[in-house]
Amino acid sequence: MNSVHDMGGMHGMGAIAPEPNEPVFHHDWERRAFALTLAAGSGRWNIDMARHARERMPPADYLRASYYEKWLCGTERLLLELGHVTPEELARGKALDRVRDAPILRAADVPKTLRNPRGARMDDHLAAPRFKVGDRVRTKNIHPVGHTRLPRYARDKQGVVDRDHGAFIFPDSHAATRQKIPQRCYSVRFEGRELWGSNAGPRDAVYVDLFDDYLEPA
Repeated sequence: MNSVHDMGGMHGMGAIAPEPNEPVFHHDWERRAFALTLAAGSGRWNIDMARHARERMPPADYLRASYYEKWLCGTERLLLELGHVTPEELARGKALDRVRDAPILRAADVPKTLRNPRGARMDDHLAAPRFKVGDRVRTKNIHPVGHTRLPRYARDKQGVVDRDHGAFIFPDSHAATRQKIPQRCYSVRFEGRELWGSNAGPRDAVYVDLFDDYLEPA
């Protein structure tokens, strides 16, 4: 999806100013937003659906919002779209008395729910690699309206496979259909000048993790 969330290589966004010893949360409401998103999404949607919900924020709202404000907006969108709350309930901040068929995340179940060491990892035998380390590849010039992990600045560019990470859930399909389709993911090395032109430093390079569907032989 081409939107303001895909900021790689864009100008005019200002300098990045890392905060020394930055806390995980700056305000108590951010803790609550984080917890609310995890609890609401448990059994209802996956991480790629959550990312795509935030990507669909109106551009001006996205640029104006802080990190956890984006999380809240995405959570509200998914709860509405999936029918777990009504617009009236959201506006009132209070549930109406109606029958609900949805899982409930209880406090005692939180540690088990969050303890997922594999995450999106899948067994490697489920997806044979199309490429090997050292292969030259070119990224496809695609512009899907759905979720994708192929950034705009790296489309239609040549690089070299640096590492085979193994098989993972393909996020594009996971966001759209919830299907857990196994696909190989590689770390691809791009020369800086391939991405940014002759003004890039001669020793600059960028490594991007990319799935099979994004790549073709160079």
